[in-house]
Amino acid sequence: MNDKKLHAALRAGDERAINEVIDTYSRLLWRVAWSALDRIGSTQDVEECVADTFVFLWEHPEKFDPQRGKLKTWLAVVARSRALDRCREILRRGEVGMETAILSTAGPEAALQNTETRLALRSAIRAMEEPAREILIRRYYYQQKPGKIAQVLGMDVKQVKNSLYRSRQKLRTLIEQETGGSYEAFKK
Repeated sequence: MNDKKLHAALRAGDERAINEVIDTYSRLLWRVAWSALDRIGSTQDVEECVADTFVFLWEHPEKFDPQRGKLKTWLAVVARSRALDRCREILRRGEVGMETAILSTAGPEAALQNTETRLALRSAIRAMEEPAREILIRRYYYQQKPGKIAQVLGMDVKQVKNSLYRSRQKLRTLIEQETGGSYEAFKK
């Protein structure tokens, strides 16, 4: 069935239509949700995002307009949105500490032993401007390589590497000022 026929069948409550959508787009939505939840969410989180996407379509078929775009694209956007919401929820609940994730590379972990340093790091990261903050989080939180970050953000790899260097320098300086100590871990 094409998108217009699927849309009409979904609006009519035809279960065969939703089953066809599930069969056709499950893999795609799994990849979309997994890429957004990578390194932070579990397999169950991904499954829930994909299921939520199909449930949303079933309960609100009128939200999809075949005149404005393809069902495939619309579902991918909904799945990504669900996955990003789940990421924020995980971070809010504290299942993964941002400062721990950002500093999970070799070296800086020792600095996390002291609460004052941890609080200073969190404050410094929140104070950073975009896109430097996003680049830093993508690199040290999501463990994305500079090439991937550059591709996603539409930047040159050299710009990403320079931003990471400047961000580490800035974080080291801010933390040294806040804690009054030397913070050797960020010299890496």
